[in-house]
Amino acid sequence: MLDREGFRPNVGVILLNHRNQVFWGKRIRTHSWQFPQGGIKYGETPEQAMFRELHEEVGLLPEHVRIVARTRDWLRYEVPQHFIRKDARGHYKGQKQIWFLLQLTGRDCDMNLRATSHPEFDAWRWHDYWIPLEAVIDFKRGVYETALSELSRFLPSPQSHPGRDVRTNDTPADGTGSLADVAVYSDPVKSD
Repeated sequence: MLDREGFRPNVGVILLNHRNQVFWGKRIRTHSWQFPQGGIKYGETPEQAMFRELHEEVGLLPEHVRIVARTRDWLRYEVPQHFIRKDARGHYKGQKQIWFLLQLTGRDCDMNLRATSHPEFDAWRWHDYWIPLEAVIDFKRGVYETALSELSRFLPSPQSHPGRDVRTNDTPADGTGSLADVAVYSDPVKSD
């Protein structure tokens, strides 16, 4: 489903833990890291698509999260021609996305990267909110920066939960740490 300008409607998810660190997923069998995202199906609202994608990619259900905010407008990025399937060239330009900021109300163990038979990620980690954008594929960086900036004003106050402090990292609060500074939690996925 494309709009008149050739952009596919899509949702993006910035998932926060209780320390305002973001979920960062490693795309299956690659070294690429990204936020959960996916297409909006015909007849779905952005919110319905977000909950479906969150379950498909991360295994979380609506009761595991709270919606904090969403972007006001669609954020767009164009996909370079060499990433576009030959049969879609000429009419597909890229993605237009509504981004949601979610607070995890469940636990890390509620996440399941193999919730469906077609997993998107094979590992994940928590990272500081201001993730180094050089880790993001170049044509998505502008959208990531805009979404993070627009939604940052809605960040809840970080909370301390004694006894619930699982899977954290020691990256400096100023965001100067690299992706190599954090622990990775793998979910082995069988290759077909």
